[in-house]
Amino acid sequence: MVTVLTPESAATWINNDDTVLLGGFIGAVVPEAIERAIGERFAQTRTPTNLTLVFAAGQGDGRSRAINHLAQEGLVGCAIGGHWGLVPKLQQLAVDNLISAFNLPQGIISHLLRDTAAGKPGTISKVGLGTFVDPRIEGGKVNAVTREDRVEVIQLSGEEYLFYHKLPIDVAILRGTTADENGNITMEDECLIVESLAAAQAARNCGGKVIVQVKRVVAAGCLDPHAVKIPGVFVDAVVVCDDLNEHMQTFATSMNEEFVGRKPTNSDNVTKKLQSQTQSDPEKLDAKTIIARRAALELIPNSVLNLGIGAPEYIARVAQQASVIQHFTLTVEPGAVGGEPQSGLDFGASRLPQAIISQDQMFDFYDGGGVDQAFLGLAQCDVKGDINVSRFGRKIAGCGGFINITQNAKRVYFCGTFTAKGLQLAVEDGSLHILSEGQQPKFVESVEQITFSAAKALENHQPVLYITERAVFRLGIHGLVLIEIAPGIDLERDILKQMSFAPVISSSLKVMDKAIFKTHFELKFDSDVVNTSP
Repeated sequence: MVTVLTPESAATWINNDDTVLLGGFIGAVVPEAIERAIGERFAQTRTPTNLTLVFAAGQGDGRSRAINHLAQEGLVGCAIGGHWGLVPKLQQLAVDNLISAFNLPQGIISHLLRDTAAGKPGTISKVGLGTFVDPRIEGGKVNAVTREDRVEVIQLSGEEYLFYHKLPIDVAILRGTTADENGNITMEDECLIVESLAAAQAARNCGGKVIVQVKRVVAAGCLDPHAVKIPGVFVDAVVVCDDLNEHMQTFATSMNEEFVGRKPTNSDNVTKKLQSQTQSDPEKLDAKTIIARRAALELIPNSVLNLGIGAPEYIARVAQQASVIQHFTLTVEPGAVGGEPQSGLDFGASRLPQAIISQDQMFDFYDGGGVDQAFLGLAQCDVKGDINVSRFGRKIAGCGGFINITQNAKRVYFCGTFTAKGLQLAVEDGSLHILSEGQQPKFVESVEQITFSAAKALENHQPVLYITERAVFRLGIHGLVLIEIAPGIDLERDILKQMSFAPVISSSLKVMDKAIFKTHFELKFDSDVVNTSP
């Protein structure tokens, strides 16, 4: 029978110098009670020390939850993570050179767990070539005290690949919903699976331990084997958590049945409900809505989409308002397929998804080119067309799934405001007016860190657009090419003077579609286009 522990006793299973895998995505599937107990144990006893923390996705609330419990000097010796934006305390340890630290692509870490479980020496992938993860640039190292090399360039059949070294795991701390007496774990109330099975197998095959936080334990033989996501043969102990604050479905939602597909209605009714919700309020023509409308003009019916955080999130709303959302399948990198992706601390969950697969499987699909159109954020762009979303001075945002997605999607669209911090605008009579310019330029001579490599995109003949509220660029062989300008915008004053470099100006420069700047926006597809593949 599986061992049942309290969070506090589970914390004593962690030894000095252990490599600990922490499961979860933002606040979903996070073993909060166990992580809190580990942090409290260290605060009281100064043990365990010098842990290596491994996490594929961003985990935390930006303040004190999840990995933030563990971000204490002396407890952590090294951190290997995909996204760092929600763990400010861990960021601080890294930027102060108090720990060694790596930022690796989210999909790569999930695949490393699977490949480590399979006894492989690591993961071979083209993901990361030409970006800060490439060892010829930064090798994914976050600070000056990080000396170990975890990534190397290799040649296979005359082509370059990156080889990521395996991740031996001493303890995997995961979460599920129900365990039986044999340790079999189901996840019926969890909105994501993430890489739980791969992590459990990696720990077991490395001679390590697996601890899973659950809501309940039931008798052996009660669980549907098809519903078991982590077989008991991989599980050493479970922690039963009856504190709802430490077993929330996400850090924003205690429990939403629709996040796991329960209480379903038919798709027509779902679409009608979404339309009524969005059409009942007057449309506010702010910068994100304008950007989303322009991006929506690029939508290709029947496409599989990935929409990032920020302005790209609004694209789904625009498509809902235009009654065309049903022509697309939206996916989220931790595993949700279909449905309505959520935002904020609910990001990762989808309302009424068609399916929820594991994160490593989703990145198999992404890395193989399964995403037809990817719309992601635009934080910083340079003269070559490189994009930075991962590092800004002492702030470590992290790449998350950005590199996997942007390097492998068939078409990529970067969406964001032209400037940041203080931008105010207005739309009058179908024209855009800048009332107050943002204090922070986004189009700079050279990005601080290369999260997207324009050179690799050109090499792979990948179509790339950069969409802002006032201008649209495409990636050309000589860098950015300005192809559209918003009505009411002055080319010299509002665009060229706000950039640190001069873009190529297309000989066929045109005005952005004026329908974008009207009160009501329509988006229609011909029936023959809807009935064909993208």
